[in-house]
Amino acid sequence: MTSTTAPPAVAPLDRTARTVIAVVVLGMITTVLDATIVSVATDRLAGEFAVPLTTVQWVMTGYLLTFTATIPLSGWAMDRYGARRVWLTAVAVFTAGSLLCGLAWSAPSLIGFRVLQGAGAGLVSPVGIAMVARAVGPQRMGRAMAVVGIPMMLGPILGPVVGGVLVDSVDWRWIFLVNLPVGLACLAWSVRALADDRGTGRERLDVLGLALLSPGLVALAYGVTSLAAASGSRLSVAGGIGGGTVLLAAFVAHALRAERPLVELRHLAHRGFATATAVQLLAVGVLTGAGFLLPLYHLVARGESELATGLLLVPQGVGAALAMALTGRLVDRGHGRAVVLGGVGLLGAGFLGYTTVGSDPSQVFLAVALLAIGLGAGCIFAPTSAAAYAAVDRSAIARATTTMSIAQRTGGVVATAVFATVLQHHLDGSTAPGEAFGATFWWPLAVAGLALVPALLLPTSRREGAHR
Repeated sequence: MTSTTAPPAVAPLDRTARTVIAVVVLGMITTVLDATIVSVATDRLAGEFAVPLTTVQWVMTGYLLTFTATIPLSGWAMDRYGARRVWLTAVAVFTAGSLLCGLAWSAPSLIGFRVLQGAGAGLVSPVGIAMVARAVGPQRMGRAMAVVGIPMMLGPILGPVVGGVLVDSVDWRWIFLVNLPVGLACLAWSVRALADDRGTGRERLDVLGLALLSPGLVALAYGVTSLAAASGSRLSVAGGIGGGTVLLAAFVAHALRAERPLVELRHLAHRGFATATAVQLLAVGVLTGAGFLLPLYHLVARGESELATGLLLVPQGVGAALAMALTGRLVDRGHGRAVVLGGVGLLGAGFLGYTTVGSDPSQVFLAVALLAIGLGAGCIFAPTSAAAYAAVDRSAIARATTTMSIAQRTGGVVATAVFATVLQHHLDGSTAPGEAFGATFWWPLAVAGLALVPALLLPTSRREGAHR
């Protein structure tokens, strides 16, 4: 005699949860867009301020480094001051930085204001995701993260498109000023809609941990960015990567001994959290690196315009949106690992298609490959987030989010630098552009394949991966 177990009932998202999700998505979309929206304006900025491209590069690098440096503070700040206060401060700082960037009068002023903008942006994503996780609980995490993942998936794709339209049709200043109405609307809505969750007020800052972790992350990001930059010297690469690695190793040793470290690495002792974080590190690395390679291929190898390139990348965004819309309930019904495995497979299939670009395939073929990449990406974020949060107590969500955000950022920075360096190596070897890109696309395919290992180790049920 056999017995069957009915799938767990999926509770609907209540009004409070839907409101928190909507507010967070509104706040996150501009910060994610801003990471790539400047990429199409570098030549225009160099001419505007009469400075070399090596100086303009710091408009993007300064934002990236400050963004990275502030992430570790998010967990401590939420525990001490409450998520709502930190969220409002982060959105306000980002919005003020956007206004100042739009009013910049020189390259140094623009770089300085981008640093301010990055300081706010670095807190927006981890704080927003933590608020959503607290509002919906583990049983509804799949659907919630499917929605919250939309700006994370679409931002890098839409950034160059929006930037190209604004720079060509209006003025470069509007790539920053466009954030003002969204930021102000988000602030007004947040004040009205978000419940005041006061922190303990007594949470002590891990000063030693901050002194090790933030500089370590910044040094590592600077080193790997210099590795990919034509102007990067061997000293900056070796100093950044070497110094960052030493500082991060020292932080790990400190965090495993401290009672309340800045980032709680002991969460990685839980299978669900460790495997989910590993999948996100590799997957976000692949997708961020692809966000660099894919538009560059269409611009350089195919000679497309910035706007045409952005439109050609739309299938990736469509695939991501479709997958996130369709898989949320599957995740909440306990099928998260199967969804992730399917997503990694689709991701690999899409990049396998792009390894053939040396033979100049049709745009239809590449559109199908992009659709597969988008579908794969959309299948990964929600189930891995659900698995990670199921493995920790509700009181630990803030610091768990910080850990995952750091993993995502580190994976993205390192992968982009590696892919850019490999591409430059092939181009310097007098390889035809199409063949150089085809050879480079084997690297994201390999990293996607590597993500299969932690994906296979994901818990098959919420109970199996839960905190004990």
